[in-house]
Amino acid sequence: MKVILLDYTGEPELTVAAAARLCYSPSTPEELHGQLTPEEVKRLIEMIFKLGHLSVFEHASFTFGIEGISRVTSHQLVRHRIASYSQQSQRYVNLSNRENFVLPASVKESGLVKEVKEHFERAAKLYEQLVEVGVPVEDARFVLPQAITTNIIVTMNARELHHFFRLRLCRRAQWEIREMAARMLFEAVKVAPVLFFKAGPSCYSQGRCSEGKMSCGRIVNSQEEIFREFNLK
Repeated sequence: MKVILLDYTGEPELTVAAAARLCYSPSTPEELHGQLTPEEVKRLIEMIFKLGHLSVFEHASFTFGIEGISRVTSHQLVRHRIASYSQQSQRYVNLSNRENFVLPASVKESGLVKEVKEHFERAAKLYEQLVEVGVPVEDARFVLPQAITTNIIVTMNARELHHFFRLRLCRRAQWEIREMAARMLFEAVKVAPVLFFKAGPSCYSQGRCSEGKMSCGRIVNSQEEIFREFNLK
């Protein structure tokens, strides 16, 4: 899996802070954008987050390039509706590379790795045979497992990213989308540390678990804890 931050709103933290200040200021947007100091930006964003007035976070957007995730995970990702997606198409891209499958750690430990890899190999070979005899790629794909990898570009605003991180960095989330979310947060914090200073699962971002009786019982105390888990440095 590879996650890179392709693009983002210029000066995202200043943009969010200026939007917040505008609501209570007689100044113009242009004037505010030039008046706010880094200290004021930090204070405003932290105050807004604490109050839960996150609509102004929507003025900052972030675009990620994500490579090598399974279709299992991309299907979970696109359930987040307040986002834009462009995904590698199985209708037009020939997927005859037999290495393009994700193998979960639990499967590796199952004692059935050989059988699973043989299954992937058979599926990939059948896919190639169907394409060779003239079956359209969009129909040949029906024989491929969900473990097949895909690439996707996703754009979310900062408010939706906070929501995404709250759900998908929870230890009860599926392991692959948790790793993807951790890598996305790692990249976002590099360019907007104030905007994402409290981004994470609900036990970290809100100080309480939102899973109720389904709670794992393990509190995340810092973003560094999340990054260490996935060896992000």
